[in-house]
Amino acid sequence: MPITYVPEPFRIKMVETIRLLTREERTRKIREAHHNVFNLRAEDVYIDLLTDSGTSAMSAEQWSGVMRGDEAYAGARSYFRLLDTGRALFGYEYVQPVHQGRAAEKVLFPLLMGPGQVAISNMFFDTTRAHVELAGARALDCVVPEARDTRAQVPFKGNMDTTRLERLIAEHPGQVAAVVMTITNNSAGGQPVSLRNMRDTAEICRRHGLPLVIDAARFAENAYFIQQREAEYRDWSVRDIVREFFRYGDAFTMSAKKDALVNMGGLIGVKSDPALVQRVKGNTIAFEGFTSYGGLSGRDLEALATGLEEGLDETYLRYRTGQVAYLASILDEHGIPYQSPPGGHGLFIDAQAMLPHIPYTQFPGQALAVELYVEAGIRTCDIGSFMLGNDPDTGEQLRADFEFTRLAVPRRVYTQAHFDVMAGALIAIQARAAQVPGYRITWEPPVLRHFQAELEPVGVPHAAPLPG
Repeated sequence: MPITYVPEPFRIKMVETIRLLTREERTRKIREAHHNVFNLRAEDVYIDLLTDSGTSAMSAEQWSGVMRGDEAYAGARSYFRLLDTGRALFGYEYVQPVHQGRAAEKVLFPLLMGPGQVAISNMFFDTTRAHVELAGARALDCVVPEARDTRAQVPFKGNMDTTRLERLIAEHPGQVAAVVMTITNNSAGGQPVSLRNMRDTAEICRRHGLPLVIDAARFAENAYFIQQREAEYRDWSVRDIVREFFRYGDAFTMSAKKDALVNMGGLIGVKSDPALVQRVKGNTIAFEGFTSYGGLSGRDLEALATGLEEGLDETYLRYRTGQVAYLASILDEHGIPYQSPPGGHGLFIDAQAMLPHIPYTQFPGQALAVELYVEAGIRTCDIGSFMLGNDPDTGEQLRADFEFTRLAVPRRVYTQAHFDVMAGALIAIQARAAQVPGYRITWEPPVLRHFQAELEPVGVPHAAPLPG
């Protein structure tokens, strides 16, 4: 039976009206969007699970910080509050605000890597992979093999495959520029990384003289999973686990739009490398603005400092992860496959298993995303071959390790009734799964195609021309 829904550890003080279009209207809207959910207007979406990035509801304390924000161009009080908060939390000497996660990658990655080099990660997400490639390097994924079995109940499927990491370093002598540990491992289904694995990875990096960078977007959720699943840390606080985890890294990038509960913001951390700090400052000034605001307003800096603290609240984290577990338990009753155990920031439906008749070249993850919008006005996204793109050398479609449709859950936004709607839509689609078509791309840009590409169905259902 479905597990008990964890009640919200807050009360709702403001509401925003949303509307559900008719099925006919939704069918028209997705066709007008060329079957790309990124092209939909948000006002035409009922439940928006496209991303958990920047979609959180801020607290009363954060909104009061917005009013207190110091908007001085240089040396603002709000900057120093954020700096003190970040240093205390992560233990790094230097913390640099930027406007979001990909800005952090744009500033830091060209300082660590370049043409002819490779970067290795437990798994790169789309924008992180893109910034490795924009710096001229190649991105190599190195997740543990257990992650590829979506039904396996393995507690830390996000881990780095340390045996393969050693092999990749040997296969690319002198070419490995950096190792990146993504927490939680988004592309593997929001799966956590254990502290033991982080420690082992750090030891390999030290032995080979390689910098270890943490992609820290979901650092609090990862720490909570460590507390819940790694026996050695069961009696540790989430805050202490975060400090211990970051002790093994040399630098971090962060989209603060996730676990820091803000609508805009990012961070770079450098543990103790004065030369790298100076170069980070130089790139920040060139790309983001002066170092003490980094592309953010003072009110953003205030909200971010507060959000870093709120995101560590263990009652909130129990509720946050419990929402996803509740949805997963309903799907279990109906045999709908997903990456298990449930992740932190969302549920990753195994679209290839749900739609076995659709080959990876016709993007089952994208096909299910289209169906969820048509069925119930739910916007999700593909985490599969459509997102992965083409081989930069051959131009051939790459095959992703997974064909997921990600239901990314905004923080402090949706209630139990919304999760019941999500489950009902998936159950309805499962009943007609054999009729769901695949998709082909009719136009795509050269970089990060899934944000802009246009598609059409292969075969039937949504292919009829628009009237008029």
